[in-house]
Amino acid sequence: MTTDVLTDAKLIALSEVFPLTIPSSNLIAFRLAPNTASCDRELGNRLSFHLGRQFPQVVVTWHQGDFFALIQPDQATPTAAEWRTALERVRTEVQDISDRPLSIQWIRQPQCDPIVLSQLACQVLQMNAQFSRPSVLSADRVTVNREVEFWAETIALPETRPAIALSVHSDIGFRGTVAEFYESHVLRHDPAKLLIGLQVKDLETNGQGVITEIVGTIDQKRNDLLQKATGAVSQQALRDAPEDQPVVGVQFGRGKKVFEYAIAALRPRITEETADRFEVQYGQLLRATKVQHLERTRLLKTYKQEAAQALASYGVQLQRSINTEDYPALFSQMPQSIQETPLLFGNGHSGTWKQILSGLKTGGVYYRHPTFQSRPIQIAVLKLCDVKVNRFLQGLQYCLQQFGFQSEIIERKDLLSQGESQANVRANLEKALNETAAFSPDVVLLFLPQHDRKADQETSGSLYQLAYSQLLRRQIASQFIYEETFKTVASGQILNQVVPGILAKLGNLPFVLADPFTITDYCVGLDVSRVNKRRQPGTMNACASVRLYGNQGNFVRYRLEDGLIEGEEIPQRFLERLFPATELEGKTVLIYRDGFFCGQEVQNLLERSSAIAARFILVECRKSRVPRLYTVKNQILDAPEIGQALLLSNRDAILITTKVSPNVGLARPLRLTIHPEGHQVPIEQVIDTTLKLTLLHHGALKAPRLPMPLHGADRMAGLRLNGIYPSALDGDRQFWL
Repeated sequence: MTTDVLTDAKLIALSEVFPLTIPSSNLIAFRLAPNTASCDRELGNRLSFHLGRQFPQVVVTWHQGDFFALIQPDQATPTAAEWRTALERVRTEVQDISDRPLSIQWIRQPQCDPIVLSQLACQVLQMNAQFSRPSVLSADRVTVNREVEFWAETIALPETRPAIALSVHSDIGFRGTVAEFYESHVLRHDPAKLLIGLQVKDLETNGQGVITEIVGTIDQKRNDLLQKATGAVSQQALRDAPEDQPVVGVQFGRGKKVFEYAIAALRPRITEETADRFEVQYGQLLRATKVQHLERTRLLKTYKQEAAQALASYGVQLQRSINTEDYPALFSQMPQSIQETPLLFGNGHSGTWKQILSGLKTGGVYYRHPTFQSRPIQIAVLKLCDVKVNRFLQGLQYCLQQFGFQSEIIERKDLLSQGESQANVRANLEKALNETAAFSPDVVLLFLPQHDRKADQETSGSLYQLAYSQLLRRQIASQFIYEETFKTVASGQILNQVVPGILAKLGNLPFVLADPFTITDYCVGLDVSRVNKRRQPGTMNACASVRLYGNQGNFVRYRLEDGLIEGEEIPQRFLERLFPATELEGKTVLIYRDGFFCGQEVQNLLERSSAIAARFILVECRKSRVPRLYTVKNQILDAPEIGQALLLSNRDAILITTKVSPNVGLARPLRLTIHPEGHQVPIEQVIDTTLKLTLLHHGALKAPRLPMPLHGADRMAGLRLNGIYPSALDGDRQFWL
């Protein structure tokens, strides 16, 4: 990232992780009495934020009940009386503690965890850094800007050290406030439809959140909001706002609390889901977000310099980024390409990822579902666009035959949608689906018009969602092909992608890993889907599901729970069904969690593992806020190879699982964290297992970013929370491919 790093010709790889040196001489710590250790992280963070705003030369963070403050070295430390006065002001600002009498208890010789020091450095950057924000696109009132992202990290060198991550981010925003957007929009008569779901930034703090509700009007809320507003921008926005202007509730990050805002104190952010409210083409904006390698190199140099300048005023030194010259032992790379991993097909035939099609032709599928041992696959076809499909269908049947399966087309309907109203098209499709289902096909092949692809992003309204939900509930597999794909991609290439996926959706296993995993008997993807309850902040509904794979990556079964859960805890009764003793007793099970384990999930899982004498390896797999890794070519940052990893500790690693075209930018890595309370295994073996599990997507010839026990979890969650899932809560067919 720095000039000295990038000009060193011997470097091979580096990261976005920068170690920190923070002097303890200007650090103080205290706790509040009555003890606030029991308060949650959200309240602790808000208290520390407000306390830090009382002193321009001080930043404050909260960690496990204690508050830590970092003071600029050339500034006098605030006196005890000044801290008491500041606390009293904060007590009146933070509603949750306004009725509590609080006092400060000082901690002598505070011992700071490295993560606390990292959090203090991030507070310095949040409050004091002046980062560049170059614009790369400006159309009407919509802009695409490059921004810096930063967050707290730690790294073992070998002792654990504080660090921060610095990364480049593209922000799609509106040049103006939410109030300006609202006042000029044709839907201003319906503020809920226009504003709820809108992602926003606080103009004062740059914090990102989402509008969840309309809580009133300025006329009703002005006085209360003025009492709480601490920033000049927020106060002026409240004074100038018209009386009938909406006041909105905003949730930030993972927090549950809803904060009331005047919409003039917020700036809109534009997402794929909300782009139509701004009357812009999201695809055009998305192209502008891609950062080329040379531009990324320049930006990261600039951001590193700007961060170092802000941190220096607090005596904090920002070191060179973690790289292979200084810390070669922290980086690892697979000895051979992941695509050379041996795979096993039918009849004992072996091959690699690049030989999937020839492996299927020579050996057939590894496992044939009993349903198709003695009968052909029955296919129905529904065509809703103007394409000629006869030769394609012949090719489909020929390809299935090459892989050892006979097939027959038992039903075919042409439902051209051109010139019909959307209501009529949907009604005709629904009727056709009902008629087709009567023939009991194994799979329905649907050709859809291109305009339906955009509607597919919605939770309802698309032909895709209508057909998918109708067939899924009947446990009939479906395969969709869009008009543009059919017209622009060679039929053979489409078939190579489609046919293995169809076979897998029908319960067959095209291939597995030739060599079993060494650390686990089973791999499980644990998905907990949640959605906020409207007008009840902090309470959530959830559904739980698991996908179980054997020690060669062979899919065994899925299990869904259709019951809703209050809060974040997965009840023990659910775990008994999701992790049955008959299958897992005495076994080692690698459990991937999509994101963080929440609430009592870890405790409940450990109780279940103890009850069935199993060993659960608990691994959090995170996709966001993960530092990137790079190689350096000709002094320019470039994409690393698949399989490269950075070991942040003996339980925490960053892993590259994909590589994309330079025109697209850089694929984001995964972060794998072994939970300390589960069964412990070497992080290197978790990395190896995770990489190999990405090879087992039978529905595509390109490996996904996530290991297969988690792949598609977000999509499944969205469907399930909208009531779309199979009528059978367990099954041995991968319907989500």
